Amino acid sequence: MTSALRDVRLSILDRSRVRRGQGHPEALRETVEFARLAQEWGYHRFWVSEHHSVPGVAGSAPTVLAAAAAAATSQIRIGTGGVMLPNHQPLVVAEQFGVLESLFPGRIDMGLGRSVGFTDGVRRALGHGKTDAEDFDAQLTEVLDYFTHGRLGVHAWPAEGLRVPAYLLATGSGAERAARFGLPLVIAAVAGVDGMVEAIERYRTAFRETAWGSEPYVMVSGAVVIADSTEEARRLLLPEAWSNAYSRTRGEFPVLIPPSEIEQLDMTERERRIFDEALRDHIHGTEDEVADALEHLVARTGADEILVHTSTYDRTARLESHRRLARLTGLTAGYAPWEPAGVSA
Repeated sequence: MTSALRDVRLSILDRSRVRRGQGHPEALRETVEFARLAQEWGYHRFWVSEHHSVPGVAGSAPTVLAAAAAAATSQIRIGTGGVMLPNHQPLVVAEQFGVLESLFPGRIDMGLGRSVGFTDGVRRALGHGKTDAEDFDAQLTEVLDYFTHGRLGVHAWPAEGLRVPAYLLATGSGAERAARFGLPLVIAAVAGVDGMVEAIERYRTAFRETAWGSEPYVMVSGAVVIADSTEEARRLLLPEAWSNAYSRTRGEFPVLIPPSEIEQLDMTERERRIFDEALRDHIHGTEDEVADALEHLVARTGADEILVHTSTYDRTARLESHRRLARLTGLTAGYAPWEPAGVSA
């Protein structure tokens, strides 16, 4: 392994995925325990996400879940990946992060995104339609203003005067927006590595210094799975890939199901195409294979940080993969196979 990979920060995004036969409360409790393990294994930060009316995702209130994760840990940075601004009033977002930073000083990240509800019904329930770029720029400006001087005589106590790092998730024109606001960029390889590299180059070229950032910072987000063989690692990714195909063709993210059932599915041509695309950019394999792939990713993107967001049906295998990844990248000095304490896969 090159020293370049060891110099890159490694973090985790957990979406509180629900497995068949599991309740949403159990998935949320697993997320909190996962944050504790991530700290033990040396990860830099642990983020949670926001999804609404999704059977297969329990994480619907990211700042509440972040508070629980922060309370269960003592050193690792805790944040959101992200809070979706179109779903909230900027004043409330600033207040919530002000409370988090006040309770857990120096450990809170404010990851912000633009996505809205997955369906028209969810968007209506959240009180809005699709948000255009101009609206989002205004929302983002308002949130950031509340941390410095308030707006029109309104103050987001206790946020005002606190320093909570803000990160922008790249959807649509997100790379250019992050550059314009001087914010760190969080970007996924969903459109392939080439598209991601081009967006990162635009971000670095257009970046301008603001009170929120003095230089570009790139966090690349992706699924990473380590197992004893390439095929075993790929098999662990099947439930999430099928979840993506199912949601794109039926409009609903399902709970995760076992790989053995997915292997027996007679997929339509469209389902198979989406399924294969979902697997294409994921990094998986043995430790050596994953090390090579990560080094290539860092070399191509110049990433400052890798944000891992892996979901699997087999909880034990997922945690063991993260444990091995920490050892592989130098976060954990020693290594022994991780074994859950009385928790089944």
